[in-house]
Amino acid sequence: MDEVLQVRGLHKQFGRGTSAVQANAGIDLRVDAGHVVGLLGHNGAGKSTLVNQVVGLLRPDAGTITLAGIDAIADPDAARRLASVQAQANVPITGLTPRRAVELVGRIRGGRAADVRARTERLIAALDLGPWANTPAEKVSGGIARLTAFAMTAVAPGRLVVLDEPTNDVDPVRRRLLWAQIRALADDGAAVLLVTHNVREAERVVDHLAVLDQGTVLAAGTPAELTAARSGNLSLEVDLVPGRTPHWPDGWTVVERGHLRATTAVPAAHTAAAVQWAGDEQAAGRIERYALAPTSLEDVYVDLVATTEEHAA
Repeated sequence: MDEVLQVRGLHKQFGRGTSAVQANAGIDLRVDAGHVVGLLGHNGAGKSTLVNQVVGLLRPDAGTITLAGIDAIADPDAARRLASVQAQANVPITGLTPRRAVELVGRIRGGRAADVRARTERLIAALDLGPWANTPAEKVSGGIARLTAFAMTAVAPGRLVVLDEPTNDVDPVRRRLLWAQIRALADDGAAVLLVTHNVREAERVVDHLAVLDQGTVLAAGTPAELTAARSGNLSLEVDLVPGRTPHWPDGWTVVERGHLRATTAVPAAHTAAAVQWAGDEQAAGRIERYALAPTSLEDVYVDLVATTEEHAA
């Protein structure tokens, strides 16, 4: 494996005394060329703090960061030259069009004019940005601005591409196009660090996943490895009828997701009984619909975070 990013024992604390916040507490992480590594966690889990240290915007309290053989802590400028970053906040490009902004970044990063133009056109087509490519940036929507920011990151990618919540504000159709381009970056040889809390969508493109909570890595592995522990269970998702309460079987642990949706884990051996129960409840008018599916990364993530919160309580 061609290792591009290695993080070992990373610690970062903000503040001191009783008001101190431990943003990163001993994080280990590796990203290889040709791979998409997802860094998954809710807001405040320490994801952006980690990214800012990788690209030299913050100095860690302890630990090491090596980027393509460069000590990123001792030489952050060199590390930044090897990385392309899409931050959470879009870069202001007022006065430019999306096409011009992408081309400018490609030239700034050292690309030949003809190559940059060709790559810009491919990205505009792949992300369906054509109708807005020549529109002043101040007149485009937040989703188009977000796609433009991704294209600015991908037009001349570094050895490491860091994407911090790249799909925010992007509509569902173009979101799928964006996921395909994220996958393409890795297939073309870049190491991609994808920061997200959208587990269900990230599951489509990640090769490896690290679940981050309260500054620590709770679990890491391939999607198959992380779901293997719960491979004997299926997930039953139910849409509830307003004002009606299902007759849940004894022993089921039900998690409500809002007022009109609930999920529960069903052992694979009880699949037939679960389908029969759901059909009976639907016929009785207590649920509107149901879906039975294998355990997802989202299920694993919710369980991991819930367990951590229980131990902290």
